[in-house]
Amino acid sequence: MSDVATTGPTTGEVIGCQGLDAGYGGVPVVRALDLSVGAGEVVALIGPNGAGKTTTLLTLAGELAPIGGTVTWLGSPTTAPLHQRAREGLGLVTEERSVFMSLSAADNLRLGGVSREVATALFPELDPLMKRTAGLMSGGEQQMLTLARALGRVPKALLADELSLGLAPRVVQRLLAAVRDAATEHGIGVLLVEQHVNEALKIADRVHVLRRGQVVLSGTPAELGDRLAQLQDAYLSGAEPDEAP
Repeated sequence: MSDVATTGPTTGEVIGCQGLDAGYGGVPVVRALDLSVGAGEVVALIGPNGAGKTTTLLTLAGELAPIGGTVTWLGSPTTAPLHQRAREGLGLVTEERSVFMSLSAADNLRLGGVSREVATALFPELDPLMKRTAGLMSGGEQQMLTLARALGRVPKALLADELSLGLAPRVVQRLLAAVRDAATEHGIGVLLVEQHVNEALKIADRVHVLRRGQVVLSGTPAELGDRLAQLQDAYLSGAEPDEAP
């Protein structure tokens, strides 16, 4: 158990959508999407580039307005913007590392309202780097700092887009392990878009495969079993797989 402060886990669904159409300029990229994330649950959203994964996350976060359907937050339909949902306990980590490059690691944490003790309980690797300017940290260290700021506030839900982008496998494992621990220990509901599919499946409770804006395969990693292994390469490469059930 880490030293991260918590007010106790939330119960039930924390974020989701029903019949969601989402996209840009009134043109849907995602169509008729049903999805839910429960407290303490890690849900992985995988699929090829252009499938609508990031669009889904941004719409659930309130950064994009839905074209159709309903987004639910803490059990109720919502149209609130991102900043309001953030105040209510929504964390969003985009594929761009959310650190102030000209500030030290310690100052980044201070601005995020997270103590050094909490951050280093999550990532001990950050402890000797507190005085280092974030711009001089490695990509993996920057992402640890980003995730420490997000998890250190103990959100009710975390939406994470490509945490591992451009990082070494060892760092990816550290980041995803911290996400899994936070979900288990503090009841954080996590929706995870991740390119390292095998690593994501090790920590996920449920998996949705998204292709051309629609979910074509869903289940637990154990339920999908060999079927997921057969389809994974085809979906992630954009090739046409055999028709999914």
